[in-house]
Amino acid sequence: MKNIKLWISSMRLRTLPLSVSGIILASFLAEYNGFFKWDIFIFAILTTISFQILSNLANDYGDGIKGTDNNDRLGPERAIQSGSISPENMFSAIKISILISIVLAFMLIFLAFGVKHFLLTVIFFLLGIASIVAAIRYTVGSNAYGYNGLGDVFVFLFFGLVSVIGCYVLYSKQIDHVVFLPACVIGLLSVAVLNLNNMRDIVSDKKSNKITLAVRLGAKSAKTYHLTLIALAILLATLFGILYYTSIYNLIFIIAYIPLIKHFIKVYKNEDPQVLDGELKKLALTTFLLAILMGIGHLL
Repeated sequence: MKNIKLWISSMRLRTLPLSVSGIILASFLAEYNGFFKWDIFIFAILTTISFQILSNLANDYGDGIKGTDNNDRLGPERAIQSGSISPENMFSAIKISILISIVLAFMLIFLAFGVKHFLLTVIFFLLGIASIVAAIRYTVGSNAYGYNGLGDVFVFLFFGLVSVIGCYVLYSKQIDHVVFLPACVIGLLSVAVLNLNNMRDIVSDKKSNKITLAVRLGAKSAKTYHLTLIALAILLATLFGILYYTSIYNLIFIIAYIPLIKHFIKVYKNEDPQVLDGELKKLALTTFLLAILMGIGHLL
C-alpha cells in the first residue's frame, strides 16, 4: 500500500485537470457543431492523462538525476529527490508509461479515423510520437529543452494548439475557425502555470543551471511576462465571446475572470516564492474552470 501511494504521488495527479482542459473545451466545441462522440472523448482524455503522467515521471527522473531537485527547491518533494523511488525503478516506470501511451494513442487514432482517413492517421501518429518525445525531453537528456528556456514554447504548442485544435480534428476530421482563439487561451494560461512554477524555483534552478525562461528574464521581467500571459488570455477569451456571441449565456465564462484577476493582483503584489507556490494549484484549476465554462457557454 505504501508503494502504491508513492507511485501515485510521483504521478502528480493534481496536474491532470490542467492537462485535460484543452480536450474538454474542444469536445464542447465539437458537440456544438455536431461532431462529438463519447468513445473519442474517453480515449482522448485517457491518452492525454497518460502523456501527462509520462511527463511527470520523466520530469522527476530528469531533475532527480541532474540534482535540480534539491533542498533549495520550494515545491512538493519529488520521489527521486526524497529517495523513496530509485532512478532505476523510475526509469522502468517511464518505459511502461511510454508503452501505455502508445497503445492508448493508437486506439484513439483508430477510433477517430479508422482506415478512411490515411493522411490524418499519419499526421496524428506523428503528433503522438512528438507528444511522447516532448514529454520525456523536457528534463531528460543532455539537451533537455526545459533547461534551455524552451519549455514555454512547447507547453503553448501541446497544451494549447495540439490539445484543442488536434482534439477537435479527431472529432470533425477538419479544422474550423472557432477553435483558434480557445486554443490560444488555454495555451497562454498553461504557459502561465509553467512560468509561475519557474518563478517559484528561479533561485534553485539558477544554482542547478536549469535555464528556464524565468531564469533568463530575471525575477522582475518574469513577473511582467506572467501578467502579460494572464492579460492576453483574458483579452482573447473576451474576443471569442464577442465574435461568437448569440446569447448572454455565452459569456458565462466571465465568472472565471474573478479568480484570474485575484491571481493577477496577488502575483503583482508579491515576490515571495511561498506565495507563488500557493497560487500554482489555483491557476491550474482556474484554467480548468475557464475551459469548462467557455465550452458550456458556447452551447447555450
